[in-house]
Amino acid sequence: MNISKREFTISNEYPYNRTRPIRWVVSHVLRYPLLPLSMVIMAVFNNLFFGTIQIFVGHAFDLITQPDWEISALMTIALGAMSMAVGQGITGLIRNYSGEFLAQRIERDARDELYVSLLGKSQTFHGRQRIGDIMARATNDVRSLNVMFSPGMVLIIDSLMAAIAPLILIARIRVELLLVPVIFLVFFVITIIDYTRQLKPVSIAMRDQFGKMNAGLAEAIAGIETVKANVQERYEWDKFTQNARLYRNHFVKQGEIQARYLPMLVFSFAWASSFLHALWLWRAGSLTIGQVITFMGLVGLFRFMTFISLFSFNLIQLGIASAERILTIINTETELDQNEDGVTQSLRGEVVFNNVNFSYNGVPVLKNISFTAKPGQTVAIVGQTGSGKTALTRLINRIFETNSGQVLLDGVDVRDWNMESLRSQISTIEQDVFLFSRTLADNIAFGFREATPELVEQAARQAQAHEFISSFSDGYKTEVGERGVTLSGGQRQRIAIARAFLTNPRILILDDSTSAIDSATEDQIQRAMRQISRERTTFLITHRLSQIRWADHILVLRRGELVDQGSHEELLQRSHDYRKIFARYE
Repeated sequence: MNISKREFTISNEYPYNRTRPIRWVVSHVLRYPLLPLSMVIMAVFNNLFFGTIQIFVGHAFDLITQPDWEISALMTIALGAMSMAVGQGITGLIRNYSGEFLAQRIERDARDELYVSLLGKSQTFHGRQRIGDIMARATNDVRSLNVMFSPGMVLIIDSLMAAIAPLILIARIRVELLLVPVIFLVFFVITIIDYTRQLKPVSIAMRDQFGKMNAGLAEAIAGIETVKANVQERYEWDKFTQNARLYRNHFVKQGEIQARYLPMLVFSFAWASSFLHALWLWRAGSLTIGQVITFMGLVGLFRFMTFISLFSFNLIQLGIASAERILTIINTETELDQNEDGVTQSLRGEVVFNNVNFSYNGVPVLKNISFTAKPGQTVAIVGQTGSGKTALTRLINRIFETNSGQVLLDGVDVRDWNMESLRSQISTIEQDVFLFSRTLADNIAFGFREATPELVEQAARQAQAHEFISSFSDGYKTEVGERGVTLSGGQRQRIAIARAFLTNPRILILDDSTSAIDSATEDQIQRAMRQISRERTTFLITHRLSQIRWADHILVLRRGELVDQGSHEELLQRSHDYRKIFARYE
């Protein structure tokens, strides 16, 4: 079983077999062994009951072709057929219930498994993915697993039993009658194998193209403001219609394969040949007319199996293709792991970089970075755009992993920390603030779910957010739109700052976190931040001179290298790079 490295896991995770898509699906089924067993057993009895009805029909014909037949005998046959019909209905209900219940549980479990896997992937993984494609796998592909079992697998199992039960009942009439049905089943298996061979690549292409189409749509809607601002509606429309056209072409290809479906033609020949064979035996006196009718009724059961396979095998192929796409995401290795047995102690806040090198997608970002930040210090990081400032801070909370060197927190390598313990004591506020489609109170308390309304309000006051929150009719219960679009940039940043204040981290990372805030509000926030910064280590990425000046220590980056470090006065005297950056900010 393939278990990927993950940043997040759940303790009671079921041990699914993730080596192959089919094995993965089977391991999901085996989690509920009674349901598929019930489905198979009920399908067996359902088809035996249905086949037995044909036998009663044959007996009725034999009865009425005899002289002096009695109504009571016919009523007995009719009651027997009726009892078989009732049995068929009951077993069919249990079979369908078992299949539907199994399908719903597999869909639920697969979606849970995929979601937990996505939560455990590294930031590097998510940075490479298209959100629309991920959403297609989490919704449409997972749903295909459901349909794969109900009605797909239910129909296939029922079809299989619809082949076995008639063979048993036909053999009880006369063994010679098995000749044509057995030959038909051999040709049926051959044609089905060829059919699924042709259908498989089309099914995979359909799933992949749907993901691409959905990803393009999600990007266009998410960036609709940019699309409209640049008058690119027609370009996006053309791109979407092209993707939709390719998706349609795969459907047409699937239709062409289904149109050439040979089993129905094979069945027609088999049905005619069976009728001819039965009449031949009747003429020879080996069969009664009722047995001929019973035999033809049983052979007719193969028609359902033949016809429904056109539909059901397509659902199976789509389900397997979807399982492969889902399993690709789940099995993708990430660079980090949760390290459940790692260090879980409280942080003091000492941060040491020791000859750290970091590359992203093979491109060097940081080279030989070494410095020490003492507990309670405020460290400003300055440098030109693209010099590696943000990447440096993301090595502290292990969003990214170093290629070489060490990042030590309180003397312990970040790789030796328990991931949850590490990140729960580090808070990051970025320029591009993400808010959830929840209330303002829920967004502020996102990192501290047990926070009382009083603590939420206190954090909002410290972040200078209480005044604008109170101006809303619903106050802290105001629902914000997706990504916080109903708030201004400055309001979103103040909510993020309040969130950081509430979590009370030992290490605080501010990545240009007050860029969208006016000077007066920024001064108020800075006073609050200076107060809480005395109690924690703070890393500051900013172009605001007022913030750089009050930093205890300043790191100067240039093209990924730490060219100098020290206090503001020291760097002004000896660092040309710092004076150049400082002059540009002025």
